[in-house]
Amino acid sequence: MPGACAVRYLAARQDVRPGWDFGVRIDGLITRVGGNMVENEGVSGEARAREDEYFRRRDRELIEKMRAAAAADEAREALGARSGLQDPALLQEFEALGFTPDTVSLLPLVPIVQVAWAEGHVTDAERELIVQLARQRGIDPGSPADTQLSAWLATQPSEDVFARATRLIRAVLDSPASGGVAFTADDLLRQCEEIAAASGGVMGFRKISAQERTLLQQIEKQLKSR
Repeated sequence: MPGACAVRYLAARQDVRPGWDFGVRIDGLITRVGGNMVENEGVSGEARAREDEYFRRRDRELIEKMRAAAAADEAREALGARSGLQDPALLQEFEALGFTPDTVSLLPLVPIVQVAWAEGHVTDAERELIVQLARQRGIDPGSPADTQLSAWLATQPSEDVFARATRLIRAVLDSPASGGVAFTADDLLRQCEEIAAASGGVMGFRKISAQERTLLQQIEKQLKSR
């Protein structure tokens, strides 16, 4: 086999230094000889192209993961700045409940929404008062927070969401970093009572139902317990 002899001859030459690449033609194909490796370029070219594409795809996936991680870190930092909380576990709880930097301003309204749902539905009067309170907190019409609030008023959140959000409110009130928070437990309880009375009674006499009263007591305990 002349081709094979040529390969052995070239590999044995004293003036071929380790690491040098050179080629000979064998049966119409170019064979690369370098160091101790002999490759058939007709085959290795396709394999190398597949390998290059694989690593390009992995690089793209890695870049996307890095970008997503950076965005998540940025959002978590913004959540901490706006809520006054820096505990990673509490910030993760915000995220688990679906809060973002654009919707965290809704947190103080959660107990108010819970009271509105106490009797299984939200009345027009309750809805109007809740929207008014939201506007007072700087939640603009059409904003992400306003959209989320509308969803809560259309579909009742689960008891688990209400309970976990109320614990976050308690954490915000207790946090030294939230000294500038724009609400107190008494503020929230007063607003909850306003919602409870918004549609109660008959002939203009305002009344808080038994279900609402029980819920108000529960929320007070959650917000003020130490």
